[in-house]
Amino acid sequence: MTANEFKQRFLPLQALLFTVARRYMGNDDDAKDVLQEAMLKLWTMRGKLSTVNDDKAFCSTLVRNMCIDFLRRKAAPGSETPVEKIQLASGVSASQDIERQQTATIINRCLQALPPRQQQVLTLRDINGCSMEEIERATGLNAVNIRVTLSRARNALKQMLKGISIN
Repeated sequence: MTANEFKQRFLPLQALLFTVARRYMGNDDDAKDVLQEAMLKLWTMRGKLSTVNDDKAFCSTLVRNMCIDFLRRKAAPGSETPVEKIQLASGVSASQDIERQQTATIINRCLQALPPRQQQVLTLRDINGCSMEEIERATGLNAVNIRVTLSRARNALKQMLKGISIN
């Protein structure tokens, strides 16, 4: 990969990666340090990056892992802090955050398996918090149809999630 290709693919991701690092590190200075290390690591492994399908996901995971490593190194020498004990800036432990992300991924996949109309109505109501009137305007359905579609979508999602162990 040439320097120009690297700049075009990975430099635009810096703002996103800084946000990820800031969330884990809790301050701008440490986040900038981790981001700089991550960009250097990406540059050194640029020959292998052609196989990466999703640059955002790959880089976000890289930064997250580097933040966890940084926090471990920053802990008292000789005492390895388990991931469960590392607190993010949001007050949630790293393991809880990872678990929450995995749960969200599973729910998102199940949501995408729903028929398009059910997916649209469920997303508008339960995720975006839209009122029935707003959903009527957005979908062209009346209130009764929306309630029926919403009920069917919730039941289908519930059945899909029943067979999956999220814990």
